Amino acid sequence: MSYSELSFTSHGTGCSAWHFRSSSDGPRPVVVMAHGFGGTKDSGLAPFAQRFAAAGIDVFAFDYRGFGASEGLPRQTISLEAQLTDFHSAIASAGELPDVDRGRIALWGASMSGGHVLQVAGDRDDIAAVISLTPLTSGLAAGRAAIGERGVLTSLRWTAAGVRSKVSVARGGDPTLIPIVGRPGEPGALTLSGAYESYLAMAGPTWRNEIDSSVGMELGRMSVKAAVRRISCPVLVQIGDFDRFVPAGAVAKTAELARAQVHRYACDHFDVWPGNEWFDKTVEDQLAFLRRVLAPS
Repeated sequence: MSYSELSFTSHGTGCSAWHFRSSSDGPRPVVVMAHGFGGTKDSGLAPFAQRFAAAGIDVFAFDYRGFGASEGLPRQTISLEAQLTDFHSAIASAGELPDVDRGRIALWGASMSGGHVLQVAGDRDDIAAVISLTPLTSGLAAGRAAIGERGVLTSLRWTAAGVRSKVSVARGGDPTLIPIVGRPGEPGALTLSGAYESYLAMAGPTWRNEIDSSVGMELGRMSVKAAVRRISCPVLVQIGDFDRFVPAGAVAKTAELARAQVHRYACDHFDVWPGNEWFDKTVEDQLAFLRRVLAPS
């Protein structure tokens, strides 16, 4: 199923988006989606979007500022505030699509963006549903897991590099970039076994294996605990019980606070992505949820 190329503006900067249009008659619901940690829309989002569009649901998939096909400087730098702003801007643009029902806008996120969609939904009262797939809900919990895997000294070295990078960017300089993923023992933000292969398996042409080394400082500030208490729409949270990147226990506590529908899978973090054994099951559960909560009233 094809898509059309769109652009929208977030905080004065042009962002790139894809519109997967369903063949169903309007007004149609729409899902707004973006990738997780350092990801781009051409890296594994299309198979989800195609399944939604085939089920009668439009999809608006976008790249954050500074990533993929979107404009914005500095490149490859994660800012929580900027990415949340981009989500709000994307929602506004998706609501302007032809034959889209503004009363049936759903949010979809995975990993880091799985936390973003919970935060955004908690800050709005016009979201009809949220899908949060193996979400990063607590940066501190994820950080403790990373330190346990990487070691304290290595973590301290990366923290020092992140501080230098943040100072450089604040002064108008360039960020210090590190690989997003590397093999065990190599430099990288994610170096658990299988991470490198999983990222590259779904990487699209605009994806770059680089991230601002200050990302750890951003992730440490990430917490959706307060926001999920304010969510008023139905929420689906999907948890990988053997997730080595996002602690399943922290996600389960967040899902309880959000009064979410929860599905658990006997899999690791990347096993739910296209080309892996749990993709079909996770997307089927997403479709069942959307059909139920987005049905015309």
